[in-house]
Amino acid sequence: MRRPLRTGTARARTRAAAAAAVAALVAATVAVAAPASAAPATPAAPGAGVLSVTPVTEVGSYGQQVTHVVVEYGDAVDAARLTPGDFAVADSVYNFRFHGVERLPELVDRQVADVWTTDDPARLLDEDRPAAPGRFVVLELVDSPDGGWTVVVSLCPTFLCSVRVNPDQLTQVTQLGDVHATDGTLLAGGDPTTAHRTTAEPIDREVDQFVLRTFASSTGDVEYAYRLPDGYDPARAYPLVVALPGHGMGFDGQNLGVQLASDMLTTAWFQESWTGTDEGVIVLAPQNRRVGKVTEGAQAVELVEAFLAEHAVDRDRVYATSVSYGSQLLWEMFSERPDLFAGGLLTGGFPADADELPRIAQAEVPLWITHGTNDHLLPVANARASYDGLVAAHRALGRTETRITELVRWTEYGDEAFTLPDHHLASAPTYEDATILQWLLAQEKRPRAAFRLEVATQCHAHRAVPTVTVTNDGDQRLRAVVSAGDSRHTLTVPAGKDRFHRFTHRAAQLPAGTVTVTVETVVDGVGVTDTRTVAHDALTCR
Repeated sequence: MRRPLRTGTARARTRAAAAAAVAALVAATVAVAAPASAAPATPAAPGAGVLSVTPVTEVGSYGQQVTHVVVEYGDAVDAARLTPGDFAVADSVYNFRFHGVERLPELVDRQVADVWTTDDPARLLDEDRPAAPGRFVVLELVDSPDGGWTVVVSLCPTFLCSVRVNPDQLTQVTQLGDVHATDGTLLAGGDPTTAHRTTAEPIDREVDQFVLRTFASSTGDVEYAYRLPDGYDPARAYPLVVALPGHGMGFDGQNLGVQLASDMLTTAWFQESWTGTDEGVIVLAPQNRRVGKVTEGAQAVELVEAFLAEHAVDRDRVYATSVSYGSQLLWEMFSERPDLFAGGLLTGGFPADADELPRIAQAEVPLWITHGTNDHLLPVANARASYDGLVAAHRALGRTETRITELVRWTEYGDEAFTLPDHHLASAPTYEDATILQWLLAQEKRPRAAFRLEVATQCHAHRAVPTVTVTNDGDQRLRAVVSAGDSRHTLTVPAGKDRFHRFTHRAAQLPAGTVTVTVETVVDGVGVTDTRTVAHDALTCR
């Protein structure tokens, strides 16, 4: 379970409104007590005890988890007298990926790794360890998969449930040792019998840096989130990653923004420790209502086009990444509007429809597909079949094996690649491999030569003769070098025309083989070279 590293740099942001939008109770049979009132705005008198408890979260490979807890007192705390043993923290053991919601009230101890004071908890949004004299005690927790996960079941209208961020996180703190002010005054005596529940909205170190909006598409509203890179400059052009979440992260009316907390799909792109690069990236995260992939895919395309018109995006570097159900939207968008995208990363997904693969191959959109061998929800065989089908579609278009390897990649993960036992969440090991994220960011739309290649074999004077026809669909003439075996010929093909070459063959039998054509032309003022290979069948003439 990998955690992001913080950069400690200051950021300008708009705090997300997700917490206010998820005020209803968790859709389950378990009742959880409501948190206490919010912390007072001014310090209380010495000895008033614990005034507030604020959870702090981060997003790791398997989702959002409480990683720190901030405890407020009435006066500046003597940090030198504090130790991790002065506090005990417990939280729900429940993780929606592995447990039934009936385990939500079951608490597990969280180990306190470090304790220090700060003057303003909000600094935790920007800094790793904003230690300073103050009345706020920060409990830094040991990184562990046990307890503190924030995403819970939301609604189960069908056998597929939706999820949400828990509005009533069960994190609790017990003060075991005495806490003193800097002047020696006792602020709160140790009390192992009293557990203090959270009283304030969480500080979500990654999620809070996204902006939540609603887009009015031609077929209905679409909720979405986006984040601009630090120091965003509208005069520059940034790569854009469109993040397409799983089925349960679709908007159900009470889970606004959960796609940001469910996994690393949206937040990893702002962590150099995940991407391996300090390049600024824009992330756009649609949260469609689950109304079917055709409608949702069209809505997402409309959203992307509107977003491109309003933000400084490098249109040659627009990408999509998906987890589980989001793959259906990726296949749909890439096949319907391949011109928008420079590459894709599809993890633990559904298979493509048969008619989608040729269109994606025709557009030469690079795609990396990853899947778990023992995925318990979506069989790996279906994902492999999509990979094989995409490779076959490229071969049918005459692409070389080298080029196909550049355009289509496959990674299959055994159980050992998953640090938690969810072998469906292939995004976890995928996003833990910075080379894959770097591969996606390295893709760039390139000008493509618009031409068609046909090979026909026929009998001529009892000889088997291969004929190659090159059709130029572009607006500039092209030069085509046609090769078959040891024979080579050059054709010059005007725009909108076709030219053919009939290879000389003096035998009545022609074995099966291939013809390779390398085209040179100009597209939008840029010189372009493209090579394709087409196979032909054997022919016997009598």
